[in-house]
Amino acid sequence: MKRNLVLVFLILLCSVAMATNNKPMEENKNKLAVLWTSGDPDVAEKMAFMYTYNAKKQGWFDDVVLIIWGPSAKLAAENEMIQDYIKKMQEAGVKIEACLYCAKMYDVDKKLAEMGVDVKGMGVPLSDYLKDGWKTLSL
Repeated sequence: MKRNLVLVFLILLCSVAMATNNKPMEENKNKLAVLWTSGDPDVAEKMAFMYTYNAKKQGWFDDVVLIIWGPSAKLAAENEMIQDYIKKMQEAGVKIEACLYCAKMYDVDKKLAEMGVDVKGMGVPLSDYLKDGWKTLSL
């Protein structure tokens, strides 16, 4: 009897633990992280930005973050059309982040920060988005 009671307790404990572990993924299913890596302005404007902007503005996702990584950092810092689009996305509520290491490689970290981009180490934040169940799109 005592053994059965312990077994039932362990099953309930495991069930609670599993439900707790699945909760963040469930909560984050309506969140989008777009990893923009391309240095091509057409890819930025006609895919990455168009979808990211509308995902937030049209309410397709509650939370939307655009991550600037690699060659996209240089393009964002140097191209005025791209800068205007980034500002438009920020005004719509898209969170813009950039990889500090990448931005420093192109010597654009200060320029991106001046644009209101959150320039920081992105390895851990990107890993957290993935682990937490955010929908991800990379371009």
